[in-house]
Amino acid sequence: MEIRRAGSQPSGKGPAEYFTGTVRIDPLLSPPEPARVAGALVTFEPGARTAWHTHPLGQTLIVTTGCGWVQREGGPVEEIRPGDVVWFPPGEKHWHGATPSTAMSHIAIQEKLDGSPVTWMEQVTDEQYRR
Repeated sequence: MEIRRAGSQPSGKGPAEYFTGTVRIDPLLSPPEPARVAGALVTFEPGARTAWHTHPLGQTLIVTTGCGWVQREGGPVEEIRPGDVVWFPPGEKHWHGATPSTAMSHIAIQEKLDGSPVTWMEQVTDEQYRR
């Protein structure tokens, strides 16, 4: 058994190559192999968002605070609020983040395939983000 105490893992800044705006990532879980699951609490300041990306085994988002937007390639921008749970199937190209005026936090849970939980792609343009 392992207990990771709250505050025992440092917060990180979302790297500019994968995020637009101010994003904080607080690691929650990353057990050793053979486990594949990884999870983090991700906080997006107003206007912040991910780049387009996919997950080899899918991703679940659990919105905890604020108001945000999600979009899958070819679909409309959808609003998400606390208590909403979003599932992106394996390989579905998508992005997620805050609205222009409201911060948003979610717990992101995904599994690693061959050691990687995500494939990052191009940034979401301002035009795509504005709905």
